[in-house]
Amino acid sequence: MKAFTALPLAAALSAGMASAALADWPTDRPIEMIVAFAPGGGTDIMLRTLAPFLEAELGTQFPVLNRPGASGEIAYTALSQARPDGHTVSSLNTPGFLTMRIDRKLRFDPAEICPIARIVEDPGTFIVQPDSEFQSLADVVAFAKENPGAVSVATTGMGTDEHLAMLQLEQAAGIDLTAVPFGGANEAKTALLGGHVTMIGLNVGEYATSDQDSFRALAQFSEERSTLAPDLPTAKELGYDVIMSSERGLAARCDVPEEIRTRLSQAVDAAIADPEFQGKAKQQGIPLSYQSGADWSAAMPARLERYTQIFQLIKQEQ
Repeated sequence: MKAFTALPLAAALSAGMASAALADWPTDRPIEMIVAFAPGGGTDIMLRTLAPFLEAELGTQFPVLNRPGASGEIAYTALSQARPDGHTVSSLNTPGFLTMRIDRKLRFDPAEICPIARIVEDPGTFIVQPDSEFQSLADVVAFAKENPGAVSVATTGMGTDEHLAMLQLEQAAGIDLTAVPFGGANEAKTALLGGHVTMIGLNVGEYATSDQDSFRALAQFSEERSTLAPDLPTAKELGYDVIMSSERGLAARCDVPEEIRTRLSQAVDAAIADPEFQGKAKQQGIPLSYQSGADWSAAMPARLERYTQIFQLIKQEQ
C-alpha cells in the first residue's frame, strides 16, 4: 500500500521540480542559435542583428553557430538532436524547410520542429555582373532558348527560394537553366564576381544592401515591387509568372515545454517591436514581416502544396 501512496507524491515532486526549472529558464546557461546558412547571408545577418535584443529580453546570451549545407537540413538535424530544454533554437527558412521533404529522405522529422515566429519575408531576384551581356531578364531567356543549359544559376541549395524561382522561370519561359548550389549567399556572390556562374538568386533585401556598382538585378519575384527596390520591375511585369520569396524566422523542437516556446515567441515579438531594432533592420535592408509561430505553421500546408506543384511540373517535362 505504501508503494501506491508514494506514487502521487513522487509525481507531485517531479512536477514541482519541472516548474522550478521553467521558472529559472533560461538564466542557467546561454541559448544556442543555429543558423542554416553561411555567415554574411540574409538569414545570418537577420539573426545576428536580432540576438542582442533577445539577450536583453531573456537575460541570457545567444551565441550564433553557422551550420550551412543541404538547404538547411544540417541545421534542422542538429536542432532535432539537441536536448528539448529550450537552450537550442535554429533559423527556419521556407521554402527550403518545406521542399526538402518532397524529393528526398530526411535525417530529421519535420513534424518535430515547431516555428517560434516568422521575422522576415523577402522577395527573390536574379542578379548578374554589371558588365554582363544580359541587360534584362528577356536577354537571359532569349539566350537560354538558343543555348539550353548554358545559363548557370547559383542557389543556396535544392528547394530553396532561388531554386524554385529558377524552376518557375524555366516553366514560364520554356527554357532550360543549370542550378549550381552553394552554402550561402556570400559564396554565390563570390562565384558570380569570379565569372563561375551566369547569375545568382538573391533576395531583394540582400541586393538592396549590396554595392550597386558590383551587381545588376534583372527582376524581382513578387506580386508588387518591394519598397526596398521600387525601381526594379517584377517578373510578372515583364511577362513571366514567377512569384517566390524567402520567409525567415526561428524554430525550436516541438517537445520543448510549451511555456518555454511561448516565452521565446514573446521575446521575439518584443525584440522586433523595439524601435532600435527596427532602425537597424531598416539600415541593413531587413524586410520585417512578423508572424506568430501558430499563424506561420497554419500557412505552411498551402505553401507546401504550391511548391510540390512546381516540382511536379518539372518532373513531367523530364
